[in-house]
Amino acid sequence: MHHTQFEVAAGESMRRDGCAAAVRVVGGGDLGADVKATDPYGRLWVIQCKHRRNGLAGSPVGTPDLQVLNGAARPVHGADVAVLVTNGGVTKPAAAFAREQRLHVVDRHTLGVWAAGSPLWEVLPTIPSPRRPIALS
Repeated sequence: MHHTQFEVAAGESMRRDGCAAAVRVVGGGDLGADVKATDPYGRLWVIQCKHRRNGLAGSPVGTPDLQVLNGAARPVHGADVAVLVTNGGVTKPAAAFAREQRLHVVDRHTLGVWAAGSPLWEVLPTIPSPRRPIALS
C-alpha cells in the first residue's frame, strides 16, 4: 500500500465510524494533519499517518514525528484528539512522549482492532469527553 492509500484508508475508517465529514488533508503543507474528522460527539480528530513499507519489520516511528503532531494538532488545527497512526511500531521514547503530551498512538496491533470495525474512540484509552450531550437510552 502506498502512503497516500494509507491516509485515504484512515479517512474512510473515520467515515465508517460516523465522521461523515472526514477529510484527507492534501499536500506538503498539512502541518501534521493527514486526516481531520469530527466524530458524532463533536470532538475534532487530527490524525497523522506514518506508513512503513515493511510494517512492523520497518523502522519504528520516533519522537520527532510525534513532536510535529504535538506542535500543530491542538494549537494550529484545534484538535480535541491528536492521533498518530502507523502500520508499524513506535520507539519507547516516542510512546513515552505521546503519553506525556496526551497524544494517541495507533500502532500495527491497535490498527488491526480499529480496522476490524470498532470505532476509534472505543479502541483508544482516555479520550476527551464528548462536546455534545450523549442521548441516553
